Amino acid sequence: MMTVPISLSGKLLIAMPDMGDPRFDRSVIFICDHSDEGAMGLIVNKPRPRMRFVKLLSDLEIETKGIVHKKLVHFGGPVEGTRGFVLHESEYVALAGTVSVDDGFSMTATVDVLQDIAKGEGPDTSLLALGYAGWSDGQLEGEILDNNWLICEATKELVFETDNDAKWEAALASLGISPQFLSAAAGHA
Repeated sequence: MMTVPISLSGKLLIAMPDMGDPRFDRSVIFICDHSDEGAMGLIVNKPRPRMRFVKLLSDLEIETKGIVHKKLVHFGGPVEGTRGFVLHESEYVALAGTVSVDDGFSMTATVDVLQDIAKGEGPDTSLLALGYAGWSDGQLEGEILDNNWLICEATKELVFETDNDAKWEAALASLGISPQFLSAAAGHA
């Protein structure tokens, strides 16, 4: 078992160019959990085409009481693609299933949060994702060493307010990096 010296929970991973896996091309991933057992995160910049939040609520037979939800449903990652996760501000806590990631972010994976959002009683700011990205013990650390990911601070503005098409470049900009200066080749001294 590999010891994780620094937890990446609450950080953003930024996919490097030429990663090789099209599912993660230009992805920005919020890390929900990172420990000696592995890591779990949600892609926060890839909405699922033709899938809307209100349709998902209808499919789950959750009454919206006339509230119009323009929220998108995101592709959270390739693992368990039908399982839902809601990333939200930490002020909201569901009756069950809310996990505090850090002081600003929490994640809930129970239907309670969807019901509360439909009633207008859920978190003020949230992002719904189906599926997640997962790494086994030491896998993410290896991918970082192989120059597949950059790491930056997660802010509510970047995760929740920035347009999905602009999140990758905005995450890079938060590090002072312009995409045209990135190289897929790693250098090790």
